[in-house]
Amino acid sequence: MSRPIEALTTPRLERLDNMAIDPEFETSRDVVEQHEGHDVWGPVEEPETLGIHGTHVAVDFDICIADGACLEDCPVDVFEWVDTPDHPESEIKADPTHEDQCIDCMLCVDVCPVDAIDVDPGRENRL
Repeated sequence: MSRPIEALTTPRLERLDNMAIDPEFETSRDVVEQHEGHDVWGPVEEPETLGIHGTHVAVDFDICIADGACLEDCPVDVFEWVDTPDHPESEIKADPTHEDQCIDCMLCVDVCPVDAIDVDPGRENRL
């Protein structure tokens, strides 16, 4: 699947330059819902605040700009596009729908231009 280049704009990158997913989110957030078989860590106040999706493979939907690098580079297809209408950063997100298939290669973490992804193979066992 090709990257939706129109989702990647300079003002967004500048605004997000100092932000990254909190790798310790499981200690500061609560699971508020389930989505496509994975946890969603709050707060969630649609459409502006969508939380962190996933546990082993976690994507901060409020940082994700939907450039698609993670979908292209993931060798086991952990991610799928999901619609997020009216979200200020992008109207689609890379959802870790198949996080249970992750092989911990960290390619998604390495290619994400805004550090919206964190992979921690031990995280799901610490909860």
